Amino acid sequence: MLDSAPIISVREQIAQQLRADIINGVLMENTKLKEQELARRFGVSRGPVRDVLLQLSKEGLLVSKNNCGVSVNSSPTEELQPLMIETRINIETFALKLVVNLLEDEDFVKLEELLSKLNQAFAEEDYFLVTEIDMAFHRFFVHKAGGDDLVNLWQPFIYRMRMNYKRLTNAQECYDEHKVILDAMKAKDINTAVNALKGNIK
Repeated sequence: MLDSAPIISVREQIAQQLRADIINGVLMENTKLKEQELARRFGVSRGPVRDVLLQLSKEGLLVSKNNCGVSVNSSPTEELQPLMIETRINIETFALKLVVNLLEDEDFVKLEELLSKLNQAFAEEDYFLVTEIDMAFHRFFVHKAGGDDLVNLWQPFIYRMRMNYKRLTNAQECYDEHKVILDAMKAKDINTAVNALKGNIK
């Protein structure tokens, strides 16, 4: 989705659309999702739909309960939000400290490309894509630090925090926050990078 000509599987196309529906509030909290209805919607068998529902449950966007089926998860309560923010900051700070001396020129080129696409998504007022690119920026160094294991630990927190998320609407502020993190990583200034990260995660 973030490349000019992406090649993605049918399962991932379905997953992307459902993520967009949830994050944009088209699918509201506690909405029940039925395999058969989704299979008709996307013109596929129930198998791919079942796989996607499992994937999005692992990501924290959906919740599966015995005898109740699968439904859209609720956004974090006010009491839970500070803990989720703190946990996410701890994971990303851990990642930044591990990779700050490992990132190479090609890594910074990829991160710069993401910020360029972030501005483009804002210009097109595609706020789901803004959210996806914002997450891709952070996912880049989380994955660089700990691979899929660390991403799988981090991902449910960031997706839950993004449900019906309204903060990513100021293009310049969002770009500037990420640019400070990137510039600090280039300079191997971990203190500035961590402080900028904390300012970005709210």
